[in-house]
Amino acid sequence: MKFTTRAQYGLQIMVDLAQNYARGEPIPLFQVAERQGLSEGYLEQLIIYLRKGSLVRSVRGVQGGYLLIGEPARITAGEIVRRLEGPLTLTGYINEDNQKLCARAETCAMRVMWERIGELVANVLDSITLADLCKGTEKMRLPKKDDRYCV
Repeated sequence: MKFTTRAQYGLQIMVDLAQNYARGEPIPLFQVAERQGLSEGYLEQLIIYLRKGSLVRSVRGVQGGYLLIGEPARITAGEIVRRLEGPLTLTGYINEDNQKLCARAETCAMRVMWERIGELVANVLDSITLADLCKGTEKMRLPKKDDRYCV
């Protein structure tokens, strides 16, 4: 499965907002774009989906920007991806809402396999929160005891 840039960049926006959640102040999108090395114009398009999906709210004005609606520990990667992409779809046979995307879906020998893989992917995405992703980036930034050796 390959996520589109919409899902990848949307997750980056949300992680950035989660990393700044404790400040309690709106984060301007241009700052997110600078920190993440992404196009502000594209992020403006994506933030609309996140706002309409009730994941972020906007604050207008000079001190304006975006805030997460919920705590980072309560927002999952799965929610974010679905708000940006719709139901998860691994193949052209069926999506996670059991919508048949192929006329042969009922008789396809591989359908069960793709459904199981789709369930696993959905379970992983639904088990990872923004707080988990933030902890992961913190661990990457911490100096290791001995950086001379790679495992």
